Amino acid sequence: MISLEPPKVSVLIPCYNAEKYIGETLESVFRQSWQEIEVIVVDDGSKDRSADVVRSFARPNLRLIQQENRGSTVARNICRSKASGDFVQYLDADDLLEPNKIALQMERLKDGARCVASAEWGRFTDNPRETRFAEESVWRDLSPIDWLAESGFKMMFPALWLIPMEIVRSVGPWNENLSLCDDMEYFTRVLLASDGIRFCPGARCHYRSGIEGSLSGAKSPQALRSQFNVLELCEGYLRTAEESERIRRCLSLAWQQFAHFAYPYDRVISTHALERAHALHPVRIRPGGGLRFRVLSRMIGWRASRVLQVRSGRP
Repeated sequence: MISLEPPKVSVLIPCYNAEKYIGETLESVFRQSWQEIEVIVVDDGSKDRSADVVRSFARPNLRLIQQENRGSTVARNICRSKASGDFVQYLDADDLLEPNKIALQMERLKDGARCVASAEWGRFTDNPRETRFAEESVWRDLSPIDWLAESGFKMMFPALWLIPMEIVRSVGPWNENLSLCDDMEYFTRVLLASDGIRFCPGARCHYRSGIEGSLSGAKSPQALRSQFNVLELCEGYLRTAEESERIRRCLSLAWQQFAHFAYPYDRVISTHALERAHALHPVRIRPGGGLRFRVLSRMIGWRASRVLQVRSGRP
């Protein structure tokens, strides 16, 4: 028997010390024009009032689970295990969805195809009204391997996607051994398990930047090792799906960008990343930076320039 009920979307939010942001995030969820949603928040041992803020939104379709601090991947897996929706919207506790984001994506997925919906995104620091949305080459319908090759693993954060639960179940849990860039590893698996990515014009999400101590900016040995492991795993996934010159080039660029990011915080891991890059493809890139950095790197080399850049207080 075919159900006449609209499909339910599970919005899954890990939360750690997000008292300043989680309220705004939940408001953006409960303003969704798509009303058939459940919201599951896992408070991962927060030391602030995050759980109290979540409780203030008390309603039948909101569930708060509290646990000792075990990391965001564990929290997402708890969310995932409790979800009962037909589709999944992962969301970080400081990011925002525009009111019609889920509805527009549901419209594109209504034919039942095993596809994943993507969205427009922009970055903001304090005021979401100041978010700037810059069109990207992947803002169109693409096959999974085309999307990954075109994007170069840039910005695969949770808010972008709406995923059929069938795919969420098929790819298994988040990798709990990872911290930094765990979303890249997970969503690479999700996209490759799909029949394609359907881009949804007008479906928008806001990525919050500039949070002090955020994991995305971490350069500890543990965080850098996690990102190295993510790239290693993703290289395996992509080369299994397609062994080609364009995939090796894409991966070489990703390894070089990571090597530049890691230096001088971990010089050994940066060197290993460059070795991986050069074994894959002859393409070469220089670290990004302003005019002064580019001129200096041509004079004294990019490594010495990165050391001076970091000493001056720039990451």
